[in-house]
Amino acid sequence: MITAQQVVERALAARTVDESIIIVTDASEASLRWANNSMTTNGVSLSRTWTVVSIVRDGDVARVGTVSSSSVDPAQIETVVKASEDAARSATPADDASDLVPAGPADSEWESGPALTDIAVFSRLAADLSAGFDGQDQLFGFAHHQLHTTWLGTSTGLRRRTVQPTGSVEINGKRGDASAWVGSGTVDFSDISIPDLLSQLTTRLDWAKNSVALPAGRYETILPPSAVADLMIYLMWTMEGRGAEEGHTALSRTGGTRIGETLGTLGLTLTSDPDADGLKSAPFVVTTSSSESISLFDNGMDIDRVEWIKDGTISALAYPRHAAREFDRPVAVPGDNLILTGGDDTGIEDMIAKTERGLLLTTLWYIREVDPTTLLLTGLTRDGVYLIENGTIVGAVNNFRFNESPLDLLRRVTEAGRTEITLPREWKDWFTRTAMPPLRIPDFHMSSVSAAQ
Repeated sequence: MITAQQVVERALAARTVDESIIIVTDASEASLRWANNSMTTNGVSLSRTWTVVSIVRDGDVARVGTVSSSSVDPAQIETVVKASEDAARSATPADDASDLVPAGPADSEWESGPALTDIAVFSRLAADLSAGFDGQDQLFGFAHHQLHTTWLGTSTGLRRRTVQPTGSVEINGKRGDASAWVGSGTVDFSDISIPDLLSQLTTRLDWAKNSVALPAGRYETILPPSAVADLMIYLMWTMEGRGAEEGHTALSRTGGTRIGETLGTLGLTLTSDPDADGLKSAPFVVTTSSSESISLFDNGMDIDRVEWIKDGTISALAYPRHAAREFDRPVAVPGDNLILTGGDDTGIEDMIAKTERGLLLTTLWYIREVDPTTLLLTGLTRDGVYLIENGTIVGAVNNFRFNESPLDLLRRVTEAGRTEITLPREWKDWFTRTAMPPLRIPDFHMSSVSAAQ
């Protein structure tokens, strides 16, 4: 197999159209599974995907063709380039046409090979899990570690490289009819404490010894960081400048956007930052397609820290370079992490202790959009909803379907705790790097009772 850099250079050398962008990603992955208190499977893999983006220009008009491949046969390079160029010649004009990002000095790590992981990354995790297998609860779960090395080269001479580490562990515990979940995101598993996670599982399953049936309604609810992450991710995905400017999203208002509107009284800040401690993400744009938030013409452009909400006020929306010029807005690109700050140093335990009567959620799942104009979402609770009375968990209650808007939640939230790195449950396969606080919502809407477990 030839190197990723050789793929880039050979593909660019085969170019016959105006411009090309070549993206190569080598993925090194390790995984570990267990079920019924026994290790089941483990494995490692190394794979490559690469994409040729061809651009044909005619004055201000640009047509784009994109073809991807997982072939490691060098003889296929010219074939993929030709297919991409043929697609570009027959494509409709691109709405987001811009000049490609000009070349600077090649990244210092450009010539380096792929970063590699192996099964040894789980050594301590596996040893600690084996101790948990001797307990009364049935444990199921999955640990996954990925090192994705990406090289990006363009016909302007741009040469960039980045390595993205991504790790996660999820554990389900079952005791009778009760089920509980814990999970954590990580870079290299050195910061994962399996004993702490197992202790949390045991506590939650102990809470479920008492079962309480509750009807649908509005309840004071403590959302843990994982559930907050799933809701804030969806909010960030909808913070598209063009859609807001054109009046068809929840970030629109008469005559413009909601930039400058204040949400609630707590002064929370929602940020994406490629250089965030423990959550570092790609420092430049890497994309094989355009959307309202990101443009393939911006490939290789630096990604800056963006405060989407600052001190409780909406302060930015996503504008690729083309949209920024059109609407006279600052360029802002969503990063691959998301951080909500501005709460105090309170943990969930302290928030529970201050609750006269309310609910504590574990996670949300099957989240779907109901109304894009208000960002109303629906979904289900999962793996543990617990009733709090006079500062104490008194039992587990039935699951619910909820109807809520992340924007409205930020308007109504009455308490935010300590921000911590967390693992989103619903969106983990697409977005992993988050840090969120627990939130207290005085009237979270449980719209109906759910039979889901």
